Amino acid sequence: MEVMDLERDIATQSIDTPTPDSHDSLFSSRRYLPLLCYIKRVSTAAITWINGPEPPRIQRINSFFPRIQTLPFRFLDRHLPKGKQKLGASGNGCGLDGNNCRPFDNSTFAFNCPANCEGVKVLNPHAVGSQEIIYQPLVIGGPREGGNGLARDPIYRGDSFLCAAALHAGVINNEKGGCGVVALVGQKDNFPSTFRNGIQSVGFDSSFPLSFSFVSVPSTECNDLRWPLLAVSVIFTSILSIFTISPAIFFGSIFPAIFFHVGLVSDPPNLSSYYSIISVIIGRFLPAAFAAFVIYQYCVHPQLEGLVAQYEKTILWLGGCWIGALTNYTFDFIPIQRLTPHDLDQQPGAKVALSIIAVILILIAFGQVWYLRLEGRLPKLLALYLLFGITLAFFIAIPGLRLRIHHYVLALLLLPGTAIQTRPSLLYQGILVGLFINGIARWGFDSILQTPAALLGDGQYNSVLPVVVLTQAKTNNITFSWIPLPEPFDGLSVLVNDVERFRGYRSDGLDEFTWERPVNENLPYYFRFGYVQGSNSADYTKAGVWDSDGNWTHMEAGPSMEFYEHAF
Repeated sequence: MEVMDLERDIATQSIDTPTPDSHDSLFSSRRYLPLLCYIKRVSTAAITWINGPEPPRIQRINSFFPRIQTLPFRFLDRHLPKGKQKLGASGNGCGLDGNNCRPFDNSTFAFNCPANCEGVKVLNPHAVGSQEIIYQPLVIGGPREGGNGLARDPIYRGDSFLCAAALHAGVINNEKGGCGVVALVGQKDNFPSTFRNGIQSVGFDSSFPLSFSFVSVPSTECNDLRWPLLAVSVIFTSILSIFTISPAIFFGSIFPAIFFHVGLVSDPPNLSSYYSIISVIIGRFLPAAFAAFVIYQYCVHPQLEGLVAQYEKTILWLGGCWIGALTNYTFDFIPIQRLTPHDLDQQPGAKVALSIIAVILILIAFGQVWYLRLEGRLPKLLALYLLFGITLAFFIAIPGLRLRIHHYVLALLLLPGTAIQTRPSLLYQGILVGLFINGIARWGFDSILQTPAALLGDGQYNSVLPVVVLTQAKTNNITFSWIPLPEPFDGLSVLVNDVERFRGYRSDGLDEFTWERPVNENLPYYFRFGYVQGSNSADYTKAGVWDSDGNWTHMEAGPSMEFYEHAF
């Protein structure tokens, strides 16, 4: 009928307005008729499919064994009343000669480490002498071969990760954590590389001004309490879930309970004071509670309204929420630290893992699209995600800033697609709410737009490197000079054995640096040079080596790492 109507219109036009080209026009129109009709049929079918069936088929979970699953709240209705650290810092982080990290020796203090210290790793290239390490715990030194005395033998360089070093030394347990006492032992040299308790330490064959060892205490006196407290929290939230049928009471109780568990117990912010942690978590909870209200109103309530499958809700939604909230354990095996092009290129296995995750998300999306179509909600959701896509494209186009999808942002983007009452959606929504909780409680509302420098963290800037000339090299001293400082830099910093030993500015009129070897010392020294702008240092060169015989090995091309002032 459509083809006949179009032919009739064309015929009428050709009769009413005869022209010399009427026959050619009629022939051309008829030639495209099948294509036009096909496009119309396909577009009509697509729109009809997206709009879903009439009337919409609202998805509802018919619980398994309903009498058993409704028993808890039926019991309540019947029987209860009614009624509505590092010791030092890298590079110049400790200031000139390391003075900001004193004392170096004759001091002890207690420490307490959580579980899973083995998982804390260096995420950007980190220089140790002439070596560079990445994606491993920063532990330099350890027990020497044949040593057996805990308090005497394991000596670690002062910028080692304290808890990872304690695990390497056997003072604490990776599964339970523990506590101990650190003894600062001043300058030491020849730190060995050893493999102990699952950690490979880094060797360093020169001296360092700050070193430490451990004084042992019984590990049973101070274990990490996060696992016993996790059991308490899981039991509490499970009982609450089983006995609660109201979505508002369920979500309004579960969200703060898991939020404060993550922020105070399982994955707290990296702060040294418990009072500071409590202050930070309370500050983060207030805006998170507003976001939680929006999540409840548009995602959780549509899914849980009318649901009486108490055990299925507890296993799927609450279990998924705990999986997402404990992402520092449950998803720690995935080799992706941050969703940035730099990290994906740098970390081994990250691109493969991201590809697998993308395939899984696409398969999940197909299932969610089908059920959303049945409910007649697919057009509005597609419009929402189109708006999301346009917004993200706008953010990407902003010059000077980089888009970073934090996992709390990823959760917010995906949650609208879970607002249907199906068993898979219960699991998906629980995981995403848990991811949101973990992201905010641990890291806060970090910006979705960040500067390239902020994304680098302690990575390399790829800035200009100093051109250094060896003036003289003897067995007892070595002297360097450099060309005039380029703009915008106004100074030069020298690291000797990974400690800043010289910082000179253009106004000082200094253009050379001399280092003296102590008498009767037979150790190599490692030198790195970097420009300074104000109080901030740029990239440092790779390490040049002055060996014990007075020979100089020049630095290889390229930067080693960028140093920031931060506690370890």
